[in-house]
Amino acid sequence: KNKRLMKGRKGQKKKVVDPFTRKEWYDIKAPATFPNRIAGKTPVNKTQGTKISSDSLKGRVFEVNLADLKGDEDLAFRKIRLCCEEVEGNSCLTNFHGMDLTRDKLCSLIKKKQTLIEAWVDIKTTDGYTMRLFAIGFTTKANKDHLRKTWYAQSSQVRAIRKKMVEVVNREAGKSDMKELVAKFTAGSIGTEIEKACRGIYPLQNCVIRKVKVLKKPKFDITKLMELHSDAAAEAAGAKMARADEGAVPTMAGAGGRL
Repeated sequence: KNKRLMKGRKGQKKKVVDPFTRKEWYDIKAPATFPNRIAGKTPVNKTQGTKISSDSLKGRVFEVNLADLKGDEDLAFRKIRLCCEEVEGNSCLTNFHGMDLTRDKLCSLIKKKQTLIEAWVDIKTTDGYTMRLFAIGFTTKANKDHLRKTWYAQSSQVRAIRKKMVEVVNREAGKSDMKELVAKFTAGSIGTEIEKACRGIYPLQNCVIRKVKVLKKPKFDITKLMELHSDAAAEAAGAKMARADEGAVPTMAGAGGRL
């Protein structure tokens, strides 16, 4: 019964359609604090009926190398995470979503004969972002005349250093907004401050903010996002960097000190 109805259809293969024929490409636009604004491209399905392509893009997280954003190969060990918050024309307007070190960089820092000290702290920026910062540091020899072959810190010193790390990160990060904090992460200034603060307990080297997670964001505000992506923000970031360079103390070649 009804055997003849299926004849001819059995074994027919479904027509293979390349899925990329129904995709469209959008530019990933980084905030104005980075010199290279276009971080790459991302595909998304074209708008079909009630399924709008821009809705699929919002909330998408991209991992970009800092060397590509800054145009400096020396910063290739940092990975920046950007989250798409708004779609404007053919561009995804992104905001900072996190930071990490590459595995090879982290492995190159870990060696024998030294103590590894880690600390993490939750901070809230002045513009309402809650972030978790992970700091890492390593003990080093006090000076060239250090006779011992190892430079391990005592457990009491490790606890004191960890406490100092939390204090410095709270002080540096708690008084900044998101834009200023990203500039500090990329410059590595927080790690330098930790090294200075802990010098009296035990000398440290390679102090860095290893990882940053954005735990909580304030209510989405399109005007603030547009300010972050405006040309004025880019000029301000450039001027700030220039002022920092001007403030540097000149040194005399071979003199080993200040002028």
